[in-house]
Amino acid sequence: MSEDRPLANTATLNVDLGDRSYPIYIGADLLQQPDLLARHIPGEQAVVISNTTVAPLYAETLRSGLAQFKHVELVVLPDGEQYKSLDTLGTIFDALVDKQCDRQTTLIALGGGVIGDITGFAAASYQRGVPFIQIPTTLLSQVDSSVGGKTGVNHPRAKNMIGAFYQPRCVIADIRTLDTLPERELSAGLAEIIKYGLLWDTDFLDWIEANLSKLRARDETALRHAITRSCAIKADIVNQDEREGGLRALLNLGHTFGHAIEAGMGYGKWLHGEAVGAGMCMAANLSHRLEWISASDLHRVETIVAAAGLPIRSPVELPIETLRNLMNSDKKVQSGRLRLVLMHGLGAALITDKVPENLIMETLRATHAGTASELPEPLQFTDSE
Repeated sequence: MSEDRPLANTATLNVDLGDRSYPIYIGADLLQQPDLLARHIPGEQAVVISNTTVAPLYAETLRSGLAQFKHVELVVLPDGEQYKSLDTLGTIFDALVDKQCDRQTTLIALGGGVIGDITGFAAASYQRGVPFIQIPTTLLSQVDSSVGGKTGVNHPRAKNMIGAFYQPRCVIADIRTLDTLPERELSAGLAEIIKYGLLWDTDFLDWIEANLSKLRARDETALRHAITRSCAIKADIVNQDEREGGLRALLNLGHTFGHAIEAGMGYGKWLHGEAVGAGMCMAANLSHRLEWISASDLHRVETIVAAAGLPIRSPVELPIETLRNLMNSDKKVQSGRLRLVLMHGLGAALITDKVPENLIMETLRATHAGTASELPEPLQFTDSE
């Protein structure tokens, strides 16, 4: 991975994948620079795909600026994790056919993880592949789902079960879009930032711990550093393992538990980052039971996650037996064996299929909320990975 700064006050990271390499731009007011976007659109037509929450905020700025260079269409989808489905994918295909889009049409994902994932999958599939660009507008999508080329939709019983690896032409992360992000969505994004420290970089974890209050206050300097470092870690991992053959699976720390929570509660009830926050605490609890991290490490993980405004227990509404059964639908299950990403010390994750079942159940019981759900009332929209 290389790094340079071709634009003022903009960090640029490169995901190095040979002829599929692409830049990640991180800075403020990047939506006000349509020439930056236009240079990555090979044809004359682009279709911006957004949702009913994000489109009123940013679609016209993007469309009018880009219209100086390209013909631009807009497709607006309903907002929410429950719309990350094959039915919604069909809606995108209908629009592309109606607009007579060809193989040179570039799809632009303007939104959070749901929009990025479903737009990328549409791009991978339409006419067997058209260019696409990621413009993530949530913290979670800026630090995680927009980078690395994992695209897809949910199956009713399993998250992200249907999809493809398909890399974007570029990723443009405009920090200004975080100004309109609800507090709960901001905290959800912090879960993925914490994840990078726990699985890869204890110096970054120390920095996160010391700067959580600044991140929650949307301090621009702190956000810029957190996004840049998170993307740099993910880019390094993707460079080494694009299709999740081994190393990249470490990025799923907390996700086996978290995805089961999302599916069990019904997509959208818990945000993805909220489920991952609880899932990381569950992974830490299990790692402690295996004597891979200390009691003080476990306490530290729970303290950081809670300080980010995230739950540290699974929902009381979800029975433990149901949660355990849903974990068997995880994509990392191989030959019927559950594979878990755990911590062998902070900053050092590993994947294992040798965890005794009794310890898994002990962790599920120990990390199950004993009172009503720790979450506030659900938001009206939930655009997450």
